[in-house]
Amino acid sequence: MTTDNAPSSAPFGAFAPSAGQAAILRLAARSVLKRGAFRPWISRLVNLLRGGPVDVQYQGASFRFYHQGSATERGALLNPDYNLDELDFLRQHTPAGGVFVDVGANVGTFALVMARHVGPSGKVVAIEPHPMTFERLSFNQAASEATQVRLVQAAASDSDGELMIETGGGNLGATHVVPGTAGAEAIKVPSLRLTRILDEAGVTQVDSLKIDVEGFEDRVLIGFFRDATQSLWPRAVVIEHLSQNEWQEDCIADMVARGFAVARKTRSNTFLSR
Repeated sequence: MTTDNAPSSAPFGAFAPSAGQAAILRLAARSVLKRGAFRPWISRLVNLLRGGPVDVQYQGASFRFYHQGSATERGALLNPDYNLDELDFLRQHTPAGGVFVDVGANVGTFALVMARHVGPSGKVVAIEPHPMTFERLSFNQAASEATQVRLVQAAASDSDGELMIETGGGNLGATHVVPGTAGAEAIKVPSLRLTRILDEAGVTQVDSLKIDVEGFEDRVLIGFFRDATQSLWPRAVVIEHLSQNEWQEDCIADMVARGFAVARKTRSNTFLSR
């Protein structure tokens, strides 16, 4: 039996929930058990019934969720409304056939859902540097048959080169750029300017953008808005602000100064539009 974090190339559906797992997932989805404080306990229970990942649909896309080692995957597995406010805001500002950019795509819970929204004539650029996470993202893209998604295995930054990243607290979704001396488990990844990534993807206009890079958001966005033509600026942005104490500059204030308005805030994210 596969361990939870060991990637499996078995076809999608090979890890469909067992009857017992499905019953627990239904119970969680309909009750307070889907909330963050309860998710680790429910995840452990699901894993006790059968170790390893679980293959499910989330917001219409297909995912293999390795829920024991990733808070993001655990949240999407157990809560059908996970990030629904953010997704609804992005969908509201992105037409069919439009362009969505996901900076810090993780396993695709934004990118692949937005791919269904923009449709086959649209485009999604999903940027994810961590090799294991990128492998999961690639599998989910194939399982979802999301051919309009361009995957970029790199860290978005304000310059081209290399960065060191590491995972914190046993949560793959909390992978972050190392600000100082790298630990023994840190890994080196390529870094690319967002303007370069979009140019190489053939993107000339962006409808919406989501960014969650664990405190590195300012380095990505301030350089982007400084260097990109206004025609490339997104009409709507969702930015995670939980690590804003690690920003060197206030990138939300920078966007507001450039004509964006804060539409609303949740506990984790700020929504902006122009």
